[in-house]
Amino acid sequence: MYNKALSELSAGDVIMELNAQAAALAAEIGSENVFNYSIGNPNLPPPPSVYEAIASVLKEEDQTAVHGYGPNAGIREVREAIAGHINSRFGQDLTYEDIFVVAGSCAGLSILLKALAVPGDEVICIAPYFTEYAAFLMAAGAKLVAVDADPQTFFPDVSAIREAISPRTRAVIVDSPNNPTGVIYPLEVLQDLAAMLREKETEYGHPIYLVSDEPYREIVFEGEDLPYLMDLYDDTIVSYSYSKSLSLAGQRIGYLAFSSRIAERKEIIRAVAGAGRIYGHTCAPTLFQRVLLHCIGDTTDVSLYRQNRDLLVGQLEQCGFSFVPPHGAFYVMVKSPIPDAVAFARDAAQRHHLFFVPTDAFGTKGYVRLSYCVSPEMIRRSFPALEQLAKDYGLLQ
Repeated sequence: MYNKALSELSAGDVIMELNAQAAALAAEIGSENVFNYSIGNPNLPPPPSVYEAIASVLKEEDQTAVHGYGPNAGIREVREAIAGHINSRFGQDLTYEDIFVVAGSCAGLSILLKALAVPGDEVICIAPYFTEYAAFLMAAGAKLVAVDADPQTFFPDVSAIREAISPRTRAVIVDSPNNPTGVIYPLEVLQDLAAMLREKETEYGHPIYLVSDEPYREIVFEGEDLPYLMDLYDDTIVSYSYSKSLSLAGQRIGYLAFSSRIAERKEIIRAVAGAGRIYGHTCAPTLFQRVLLHCIGDTTDVSLYRQNRDLLVGQLEQCGFSFVPPHGAFYVMVKSPIPDAVAFARDAAQRHHLFFVPTDAFGTKGYVRLSYCVSPEMIRRSFPALEQLAKDYGLLQ
């Protein structure tokens, strides 16, 4: 016997499935003939400080401290360093006790939502949203309440969120820069959201947490202002990952940061630790915790993602595709030329060896997501395939 629901959930991981299909086709016909825009796997090297830090840490005398178990919430000096960086950068007043080091953002979000919600609680996600939120909330026994973003801008629709909030609402998740759209939520929209949530907290007499999912915070183009939500709303919890900023996706390192103004933050952090025990998300990798001590505040050269964006978006525009202009992360969301985006991605695009992710998995139909954390050479090689795909639908003569 086995858990059939979990088996079906694994089979429904569209992004990984498409990436595997692209890899299999590349092995058959050559990688130069396959154009895999499916997965958001950083393709840039970490900054030099990461390599230097790894070498330095591996030379430390106490190898148990480097490779052994650490505290569940993270090594104290690492938590102090993270809190200090946040305070210096964003004007907060956090201490190490407000930081919980996690094995990547997915682990952090899964244990956080398990800690915040009990079965029957509701969590609002702004559609389109990151696919894994649904899995995290299913595990927590909470209900995902999807609220469509403004269809013109894909910014949060604060009025619609207000209508969706109920006495069972435990949290609202915000993801900016957004996956899959690449849009950045403006300050005024987030201010309106924060003001509305304060009203609802007063109305219902309990906290409604604002969970800011920030794996793409550093990948911002054109110098847009990216607000820090702890500045706007007291009951804010930030989930941060170094997967993208330091190109360390496979090392699984990140943190949860709790606003010092959350009344029950100590109890929530204890619940996060308890959820970590349930899921086995205990003791984030000690080697990379120690590496962070040397690299906090550093980033990889994200200007290369901007170059890729400009290259791909320019070609999509020339081909006549409609898309949401991305200003951050490394995704562009393209409108399917037919209502069924799954069929468009599966039947039409793959016929030209193009691998796109239908946004049905992100809670929004009618679009596909292209991830451009790929080589610029692959983007250029895909131009003829994109042109032919556009011609198939009369977008390009």
